[in-house]
Amino acid sequence: MDNNTLKEVDKEQNIQLVKGTFSPDKALEVMNALIDQKINFHKIEGIQLWEKNHKNDQEPINKRIQELELEKKNALEFITKMKASGKNIEINGTLHMTSLDE
Repeated sequence: MDNNTLKEVDKEQNIQLVKGTFSPDKALEVMNALIDQKINFHKIEGIQLWEKNHKNDQEPINKRIQELELEKKNALEFITKMKASGKNIEINGTLHMTSLDE
């Protein structure tokens, strides 16, 4: 099936990665696992690009890794506050994919 025959409904997809209420300790485990996996993806991507071309600009990848590290730090701070307050944490993580017409 080529792109011209895709129905409108076939142009989007949602994937529910995580949904639920977690203790702070479990929430931290879930968030760290997700963010660490994404960081590792970018590190591997950077190595693969470097292997193909040693002059490849690594700055965009390094910047994204730094952004994710900051998000991880922010998540830790939030979860630590919730733990100190004795509160559980709801996490809802959905990936939304959309076909691009180019």
